[in-house]
Amino acid sequence: MKVTVRSGDTLWGYSRLFQVPIVLIADSNPLLQAQNLEVGQTIDIPGYRTSSYVIAAGDTIWQIAAGRGIPASTIYAVNPGLQPSSLSIGQVIRIPERVTELVVQSPRPYGYAEVIEDLNRLTSLYPFIRRNDIGESVMGKPIPEIRIGSGDKRLHVNGTFHAQEWITTPIIIRFVNEYALALTNGEPIRGLEMAPYYVETMLSIVPMVNPDGADLVVHGLPDQEPYRSEVLAINGGSEDFQGWKANIRGVDLNDQFPAHWEIEAERREQQPAPRDYPGPAPLSEPESQAMAELTRASDFSRVIAYHTQGEVIYWGFLELQPPEAEALAEAFANASGYEPIETVDSYAGYKDWFIQDWRRPGFTVELGSGVNPLPISQFDAIYEASLGIMLANLYEP
Repeated sequence: MKVTVRSGDTLWGYSRLFQVPIVLIADSNPLLQAQNLEVGQTIDIPGYRTSSYVIAAGDTIWQIAAGRGIPASTIYAVNPGLQPSSLSIGQVIRIPERVTELVVQSPRPYGYAEVIEDLNRLTSLYPFIRRNDIGESVMGKPIPEIRIGSGDKRLHVNGTFHAQEWITTPIIIRFVNEYALALTNGEPIRGLEMAPYYVETMLSIVPMVNPDGADLVVHGLPDQEPYRSEVLAINGGSEDFQGWKANIRGVDLNDQFPAHWEIEAERREQQPAPRDYPGPAPLSEPESQAMAELTRASDFSRVIAYHTQGEVIYWGFLELQPPEAEALAEAFANASGYEPIETVDSYAGYKDWFIQDWRRPGFTVELGSGVNPLPISQFDAIYEASLGIMLANLYEP
């Protein structure tokens, strides 16, 4: 919601008027000179939207505000030039409304259009959520990253490396919505106040690493050539892509990282396939390249890659992980009910590469149980487990 600066306005005054932490207002307006507001400037107030109201006979601003339980000053803030003494019947004014409910539309089948729709909704309502594109998929879809907070603890979470594991994306987006809602309303999540974590933490999220693959599973064959013909050939002519893990070129993106990639390359598929083909070389695919470049540039303290299924947390790689990784895995396990497992006979994954190159904690979390793609009916149960991990990730040092 935008307000127009009037003489004497300050960010601190807006914080008190709208009951939103000043840090969220400042971060929602990064180009603003907070100590030198100019009359007529517009300011984004996070966590608010406006509705229209048509003035009726006998209305006053005070009555309209009192009927909605809001200060009259908030109405003046969003209606520059409003004159209370000269209201006219039929005049339309804007009424500020605090958002107190989730606004994303999960759970639902979730492809690329759905994630972009929800990210647009969230970043518009909560402009302190910063968004940028880290690269493009094979088919040219921008891969979005969002960041929340700017603290020294730099955490990263991602989802949908594997196409048929698309449910991880709405799980992550739901958390972003719940976190932003709690921050703007000053409310706890599971008894934890969120404001300190916003100040202490920079949370990086790539909700959908593999947009082309997710669309293939959720929405079916693309119209665009040569991808339509090529993916049909890779899938043996079948239009059933429910078992598809790879990107649109038939490369498994979580077998793409230079962490003993050659071992996976030797024992996995040797040509493009719906699953388990590591590609012709490490980081051959634009999606894995984008993730590698983001990680190299970001100095993450630890990373979590969400996958499905198994209800387990993998936390080691060739005993290269630091000592604190085990304690973190136990904390995530206690928060979710999942089983922590140190090692597994697998190489070339994103968390493997992160542990190997940075010697910092990295985790692969297998959400839910059953046969991929997991049904949307599992969404609520999976979300509760993942929420525990997300919160533990924020509060563990």
